[in-house]
Amino acid sequence: MSTTATEIVLPGRVEPAGLLITRRELPAPAAGQALVRVEASGVSFAEQQMRRGKYYDQPPFPFVPGYDLVGTVTTVGADVDPALVGTRVAALTKIGGWASHAVLDAADLVPVPAALDAAEAETFVVNGITAWQMLFRTAKVRAGQTILVLGANGGVGSTLVQLARANGIHVIGTASARHADAVRALGATWVDYRGEVARQVRALAPGGVDAVFDHVGGPGIADSFALLAPHGTLVSYGTAATKNDEGDSRLPVLKLFARLLLWNALPNKRNAHFFNLWAGKRNHAGFRARIAADLGQVFALAVRGDLRAQVAARIPLTEAARAMELAESRTVVGKVVVVA
Repeated sequence: MSTTATEIVLPGRVEPAGLLITRRELPAPAAGQALVRVEASGVSFAEQQMRRGKYYDQPPFPFVPGYDLVGTVTTVGADVDPALVGTRVAALTKIGGWASHAVLDAADLVPVPAALDAAEAETFVVNGITAWQMLFRTAKVRAGQTILVLGANGGVGSTLVQLARANGIHVIGTASARHADAVRALGATWVDYRGEVARQVRALAPGGVDAVFDHVGGPGIADSFALLAPHGTLVSYGTAATKNDEGDSRLPVLKLFARLLLWNALPNKRNAHFFNLWAGKRNHAGFRARIAADLGQVFALAVRGDLRAQVAARIPLTEAARAMELAESRTVVGKVVVVA
C-alpha cells in the first residue's frame, strides 16, 4: 500500500516565500516501520537556520524540513504490533516533519496522551525533551536553586521556565518588554534583554545563579558564564547571535565549543556544556529509551496541568511560508505550529 503525501520542500537558501509545495508517492511501511498521518509539526530555530544553509549538520538541499511531529498511525509494516494503528504518536525527525504523511521507524514513536490535542502535544516534543534533558540530565538543577533562562518567551525557553517552576526551581527569564507579562505569567522573574542583563541578574542573585541556559552564543556567552555561582553550570544550546553571519556556518559553533572547553579546563569550580540532543547513536536502544522516558515525563506534567502548551499560532501546512515568517518575526510567545 502507498499514499500520496503533500510535502514542503526547502530547495536551497531561500526566503520563506521560496518554500515549495510538492506531492509524492510514499511507499508502504517496511518491516519495523509505520506510516503516520501527520497532524502537526513545529517551526523551530533549526528550520530557520536550515533555510539559510547554516544549521550545523543539515543535509544537502533539497529536503523536507520539520524537526518533530505529532500524528496518527495509519498502517504498519511487518514486525510492528498492529494495535499501533489508530494511535496518536510523537516523533523526533530532525527533517521530514513538514508533510501530510511520513514513514518512520516504529521504535521512534512515543504515544501521546488523549488529553492533549496534536498542536499542544507538538509544542512539547523537541522543546520538552530539550528542556527536560538540559535541566535535569545536564545541569542537574534541584528544587530551591535559581536559574537564568535566556529567551524565556521562546519555544524551549517557555518550556524550561515551566518545567523549572513545576519542580520548585526559581527562574529569572530574559525577554523583550513586549513579552514581560507573558514571562511573569509562566512564573519567572522578567529581565529586559535589551538592558544590561548582567547587572539586572546580579541585583536579583548577588551570589550568582546555579545554571544559565543560553541559546544566543556569540560574545554574550562570557556574561552567561560569569553569572554562575560556584559549582554552577552553563548550558549552551545554540548560536542565535551569529545566525546572519556570512561564511562557514560551522565556525561559530566550533569557536563556541573551544571556549566551553577552555572554561572547563580552568580551576574555576564552574561547568560549561554544549547540549546536543542527538549525542549518541540515534538508532541505539538507549537513546530511544531516554527520548521516550523524558517525553513521557513532560507529557505527564502537561496532562496534570503543570505545563501549559505555548501554541503561538496554528497555520496550515500549505502556508508554511507564512508560518516561517511569523516564527522569525520574534513577536510571538511559544511555538508556531503547522497543521495538516
